[in-house]
Amino acid sequence: LAALERQVFDFLGYQWAPILANFLHIIIVILGLFGTIQYRPRYIVVYAIWTAVWVTWNIFIICFYLEVGGLSKDSELLTFNISRHQSWWSENGPGCVRKEASMSGIKGLDSHSYISVIGCALEYRYIEVMHSSFQILIALVGFVYACYVVSVFTEEEDSFDFIGGFDPFPLYHVNEKPTNLLFKQTYLLIPPAGFSGMEGKNK
Repeated sequence: LAALERQVFDFLGYQWAPILANFLHIIIVILGLFGTIQYRPRYIVVYAIWTAVWVTWNIFIICFYLEVGGLSKDSELLTFNISRHQSWWSENGPGCVRKEASMSGIKGLDSHSYISVIGCALEYRYIEVMHSSFQILIALVGFVYACYVVSVFTEEEDSFDFIGGFDPFPLYHVNEKPTNLLFKQTYLLIPPAGFSGMEGKNK
């Protein structure tokens, strides 16, 4: 649900890189849930590996908006240099008021440009940082839970194999003795070649 909420606001802000990352994250989460329900440890392992990638991505987003390591929140990195859009929260954050003015120097156009956004109770970059921090927290909890579920499934498989649950030839071992006994009984009933019951009586 948190990933879906984030995906919606990234769509509104045309943040193409986060949109792609959120989409992959949602798919892997669904795969992990399917693996948990259907007892597929491999799917859960894939989810656990993805959580490490997801944490790394969110750390990058935090560094991007806090402008750590030469990154700039005003760059077009998250939009793949396709557009100059910024986070949706930059203009629609809590308490934000947009001031608009007609574009000067361009005749015949009725378009408007944003001059400034004022009155924001919280800067949009901190909102994005909180989103990423919350995703990291969920990912860490999900990683621990995934490791626990995989260990439980592995123990159940080992115990089931110990009592012969995964014996590849269970029917063969069960039917081996009755088949041999039936063969021996049939062999005893059939007289050998050249044997005559009457000759045995006469003798």
